[in-house]
Formats: sequence, C-alpha cells, structure tokens
Amino acid sequence: MRQINDTHVAVPGLAAVEVAVADDETAFAIQDLLAAQCTIAPADRTTREPGEPGVRLRFFLDQEPDT
Repeated sequence: MRQINDTHVAVPGLAAVEVAVADDETAFAIQDLLAAQCTIAPADRTTREPGEPGVRLRFFLDQEPDT
C-alpha cells in the first residue's frame, strides 16, 4: 500500500483507516459501517500482501456527519 501522507490527516477530524481482515466481504462491511456514521472516500478494492494473511482495505474519513 502507498504511504499515508500529510494531506490525509491535515486537519482535526480527518483520518486514514486501514483494516486487516480475513476476506473482502468483511473489509467492505466495516467500510459500510463507518460510512453510515461519517463522510468517507471509499475504497473500491482490497489488497493482499504476499506472505501475510487476509486482505487490507484503506479508506479515508471525515468525522463530520454526512448531512
């Protein structure tokens, strides 16, 4: 995965979220759960790291509620 840069966390309330889970379904379920509470820039695919178990998903959120 690419590095998280300063822009992703430049102001209070912004966050870079990375989940490591067993499968794609779980990763996207977690993303959907947070999307119901925050404004997010969703990811559209997971990644697999050779030699590491499961998948990873990174997306970005703003803690301000989506109105």
